[in-house]
Amino acid sequence: MIFDVIAFDADDTLWHSESFYNETQTAFADVLTPYGVDHQTALDVLRRIEFANLASFGFGIKGFTLSMIDAAIEATSGRISAIDIRDIIELGKAMTEHDLYLLDHAVGTVTQLSKKYPLMMITKGDLIDQERKIVASGLASYFRQVEIVSDKNLDTYTAMLRKYGLAPERFLMVGNSMRSDILPVLEIGGWAVYVPYVVTWSYESGITPEGNNQFYAIDHLGLLPELVAKIESST
Repeated sequence: MIFDVIAFDADDTLWHSESFYNETQTAFADVLTPYGVDHQTALDVLRRIEFANLASFGFGIKGFTLSMIDAAIEATSGRISAIDIRDIIELGKAMTEHDLYLLDHAVGTVTQLSKKYPLMMITKGDLIDQERKIVASGLASYFRQVEIVSDKNLDTYTAMLRKYGLAPERFLMVGNSMRSDILPVLEIGGWAVYVPYVVTWSYESGITPEGNNQFYAIDHLGLLPELVAKIESST
């Protein structure tokens, strides 16, 4: 068996997440319309400020909500009312309360692979929100380890493998983000499977690592068990 651990991203790999962010951004732009701010301008300002705030606020709903407030103040030149700021805060709160919807094939794939491989979940974002979603998913029992981290980059994965005594060449990461799930894992010598989500946050995009024989892409999660078996049989 080549893999000692198969690790999964959570948001937009096992369950829907980015679609809720998109809905909230549309509602945010609606709040700014009475101030003469068109939707595209509102979204452009929010995207720029959100990226700039990542170093201070990190990933997740709380940081996103603060960035919406920050963007609203800038886009309206400070004219945004306290009532509308409260409405923006309520948009953020609503994101922490929505129902969780698993992606197709998530249960079957995790169940099948857990019978042969130790599974790990590696996700980033707000601790409270991620813990809520992990519990609500009903998938926690299939994972030997669950790690909620502030970011997923080269240092994160290096520390993770050291923590659990794992060799990169025996580690497989599965996720929908080139930037967070694929490229840093390949850089440390691990294996990575890209499973695209219907919409991906622009921050998480990256150049597809064509020609890397430890990189694979599949159309949906249901194809993963067969792919893992194929990799195992050919190495």
